[in-house]
Amino acid sequence: MKYWDSSAIIPLLVQETTSANALALLEADRDMATWWATPVECYSALARKNREGTLSSTDLDAVYQRLETLQASWIQAEPSDEIRRMALRLLRLHDLRAADSLQLAAAIILSDHKPSTLPIVCSDQRLRKAAEREGFPIIEPAMK
Repeated sequence: MKYWDSSAIIPLLVQETTSANALALLEADRDMATWWATPVECYSALARKNREGTLSSTDLDAVYQRLETLQASWIQAEPSDEIRRMALRLLRLHDLRAADSLQLAAAIILSDHKPSTLPIVCSDQRLRKAAEREGFPIIEPAMK
């Protein structure tokens, strides 16, 4: 199982430079874990692509459907006081945005506080750096 941040999930849904590698990673290990709000982050990124004109409205609907299909198969960390407390701690220690601190906190909880046991697939440099400092093995979709 690997923990997938939204930055690594987007290339599974739309064509990006890291899409082939991200798909190969998923094919090698279909057990995905992520945070409860990841679909919201993905919708936000996809809607932004639509507004910018790089994803048509017709394609957007199909991509949202692919996201829902993918979501049905992943393991999801649900919101909890423990994740919130962990996210607050992470914000004090690392240069993270709020959503990224929640992603990392969820990964810590899903790893049962043993980060070295759960690789994180992530394209976000800031989150990768914080996750690495917390002890997670990092997999960047750009590098298989």
